Amino acid sequence: MSPFGWRKSTYSDGMKDCVEVADNIPGCVPIRDSKRRPHVITAQPGSWAAFVAALRTGAL
Repeated sequence: MSPFGWRKSTYSDGMKDCVEVADNIPGCVPIRDSKRRPHVITAQPGSWAAFVAALRTGAL
């Protein structure tokens, strides 16, 4: 999945210990740990949106 544009959270401290996601991929959200870049997991867009919303509201 390296051809995709990966981005780090705006909450990242700039170190290597970050979660990265790739945007604009129909039907899935690729997610990886910046320390282990070859390993990628994917989430359904709705599930990812619910996860991010829960983080923002402090539910998680």
